[in-house]
This record gives sequence, structure tokens and C-alpha cells, in this order.
Amino acid sequence: MINTVIIDDEPINISNLSQLLKVHCTEIIISASGSNAEEGEKIILKNKPDLVFLDIQMPVKNGFELLQSLQDYSFEVIFVTAFDKYGIQAVKFAAIDYLLKPINIEELKTAVKKVVEKKAKRNQNLQLENLIQLLKNNQQEHRIALPSAQEIKYVNPSDIVRCESSNNYTTFYFSSGEKLLVSKPIYFYEDLLQDYNFIRCHQSHLVNKKYIVSLVKEDGGYLLLKDNMRLPISKQKRESIKELLSKK
Repeated sequence: MINTVIIDDEPINISNLSQLLKVHCTEIIISASGSNAEEGEKIILKNKPDLVFLDIQMPVKNGFELLQSLQDYSFEVIFVTAFDKYGIQAVKFAAIDYLLKPINIEELKTAVKKVVEKKAKRNQNLQLENLIQLLKNNQQEHRIALPSAQEIKYVNPSDIVRCESSNNYTTFYFSSGEKLLVSKPIYFYEDLLQDYNFIRCHQSHLVNKKYIVSLVKEDGGYLLLKDNMRLPISKQKRESIKELLSKK
């Protein structure tokens, strides 16, 4: 899925483009929209999009000036303009896609398809880089790739506090306080993390041993974590968990 924002000073243009994307480009998720460059800058910084649909001609500050005010360009841009000559020569030289208003559906689909292909290639490159690091550093702690709807996040297992299952999804909770929903079941990660002192204490819970404070016997038994989170313990796992916790 492509996390997308739209910046255009005409609300009707935002509405029309949103509807076209909803019908013809189902890979797109519109997370926010803005009506001027100032709003656009804040939205881009907050949402960290994969793709920005950016109107060129806007009052006070145009689309090009908005881009110049940013420091990070880790997103794709599709310019949208009603003026064929307004900055389009520069856009053509930079080989960046643009759409003329009113938007042609086939041109829109083609431009979005290019973004989807670029994102897939970028993810593949990151995955390959991670694989090379795994092969080179066999004795070190490896980063684990966690694919969410918006990105592939690479994390150290030691930064993962716990994992919680919800059907075929798993939510990861990190020591930083962040969390991430991943579209894979918890048993997939139980296998990956077993060499990093993770304990499956319950059908729905996998926890990093380093964040466990104690095993509390009352209320049916639960694990108390450093952040005061209480994780239930399955009856069939109580003895094995006691044994695991007794080991260094």
C-alpha cells in the first residue's frame, strides 16, 4: 500500500483526485490533505508519505518552494497543474511525473504504477542489504525485518519488548514506546526470535525475557514487565516458563 498525501489549494481538486484514486488506484491510501504550502510541509513531516500529489501553482508559496523548504525527500512526487507551461519544463528535465488538470485517468494510473514499482524495488533493495548483513555478521545480533502497510522496518530484537497476536496480525511493542502492526501471525515470529530469549507465555503473547520483572502467582499467574504490563500465562506453559526464567 502507498501512503499518500494531497496538497492543492482547491478543495474540489482534492475531492476529485481522491475519488479517482479510490476507484482506479486501490494501492493508494490517502492519509492527509492540505490546501497550501504551509499545511503541506506540516503534513509531509507528520505523515512521512510514500507519495505526494502536489499542486504547482498555489498562493503565497508554490509547490516547488514547498519542496525547497524540506530537508528529507524520501518520497515520490506527482505534480498536478492546470498550466502546461508553469514549471513543467523543469519537471520534464528532472524526469518527474506530472498530471494536467482535468486529470486523465489512464495517465493517473500510469503515474501511480511507476510509484508502486519504485517502492517495491526500494523494499527489495533494503531486504537484500539486510540479507547481506545477516550473512556477513553471523555471530552478531541481526536486525529483523517487520513489514507493515506503509514500510519495512528493521529493528534489533533486543529493542522488542513483546508481541501480541490478533488473528493473522501481530503487534510489536518496542522499548521506545512505539508499536507496529505487522500482517503475519505470531507463530512466525516465535520461530525467528527463539534464539533471542523470547518466551511464548500465552497463545496471544510473545515476550522478551530481558523485560520481565517477575512471575506473579496470584490471579491465575502472570508475567510483570518493566513497564508494569501484565501478560497472562497459559496453564500448560507455567512450568516451562518457570524453568526458562530460572536460567540466566
